[in-house]
Amino acid sequence: MKKIRAGIRLNSRVPVAVAWTEAGRTLHAEGYTVDISSKGCLAILPQGFTVGQRLHLINLTNQAVCEAILVWRGHEGRSGWEIGLELQHATEEFWGMDF
Repeated sequence: MKKIRAGIRLNSRVPVAVAWTEAGRTLHAEGYTVDISSKGCLAILPQGFTVGQRLHLINLTNQAVCEAILVWRGHEGRSGWEIGLELQHATEEFWGMDF
């Protein structure tokens, strides 16, 4: 069976951060993307999250913020966890490029 993606992906290393609320406190972690698209990204972050968890994704290059849902969690490597994030209501300016 052939895999079909929702859009074009670009290999791009963009510094990002995620923020979430846990036990009434706002926490954050910083990492980077492996690839990006208009609908989401594959990122490496130092912490594993639960599939379905809602996060605020921050593009540290332009400070744009977008809500994202964790849709995939891969393996933990030396640099951190592989995670797939689906952007929710992202503007075209979020990544700073046209797709």
